[in-house]
Amino acid sequence: MHRPSILCPTDLSEPSLAALAYAGAVADHFGARLTVLTVEDPLLAHAAAAAGLAPSLTDQAEEELRRACHEAFGDTVAGSKRVELRVRTGKAAEEILLEAHEAATDLIVMSSHGQAGARKMFFGSTTERVLRDTAVPVLVTPPERPVSGSFTDLAHHLTRVVTPVDLTAASERQTSVAAAIAGALAIPLLIAHVLEPIAIPARVRMALAGVDTDRRARAEDSLNELKSAISSPRPIETLVLSGDPADEIAKLTQTLGGNLIVMGLHSSERRGRRMGSVTYRILSSTRTLVLALPPEPTPSADAHLAGPHPGG
Repeated sequence: MHRPSILCPTDLSEPSLAALAYAGAVADHFGARLTVLTVEDPLLAHAAAAAGLAPSLTDQAEEELRRACHEAFGDTVAGSKRVELRVRTGKAAEEILLEAHEAATDLIVMSSHGQAGARKMFFGSTTERVLRDTAVPVLVTPPERPVSGSFTDLAHHLTRVVTPVDLTAASERQTSVAAAIAGALAIPLLIAHVLEPIAIPARVRMALAGVDTDRRARAEDSLNELKSAISSPRPIETLVLSGDPADEIAKLTQTLGGNLIVMGLHSSERRGRRMGSVTYRILSSTRTLVLALPPEPTPSADAHLAGPHPGG
């Protein structure tokens, strides 16, 4: 029987310790193995080793992790949760992704914000790079600690799942995951799409009367198709908005009290690598839990993760 595995990277800042509390609650509820990871700067590690620092930088980092876990979880590990402490040296994002791959991690839990300095994990740096290259879902947590260390109490404060879709092929999987979460938590799901304004010259708009109405109607039909593909006992709402996607989703979650956003990590082929500007801006500004889903793996992606073959 597969035992789920959760990875929580921390720079020991207050926001990343909040992420640790979320990770502990999820791990405890699902009986998952929890790996708590910190990454040391290689230059600092080299200088410490050259100076004969005792205890070593790694030993100090492990002790800091131990204290952080003690603060988060107390003297005993609740339920069937198992906590493993890991210290790696290198570039933070690369080491986080390597640890996730080597440990067959099912979920990464990390903060959207962190601290500056030798261990910096503020959004726009380490978190962004992890999201661009991750092969597993990432739960991005707000900088504030949850109201309780219990998953049950945490779930009670979740009132709605919001999943903004771009109506690409990835939307079906995204809504399926969002619906499964909403069903498990017994809360409503809202599937939303934002129509971005199109600049049409006045003379052309005259000849294309009704284009905005047609765009909205097509979007509503697509949302209804996504909704009809979901089997759920819970209510599922759909909504088409107009405006700037990041701004509209932020306003929507604030207005409706949506406190879990399920988003896809992908951008158009033209724009290259994953995580488009809308996802980036929502993650940069929201103080809501965000579950970020990478695209489904492809054979070429699997080969890339496995690295070069011996002799290749």
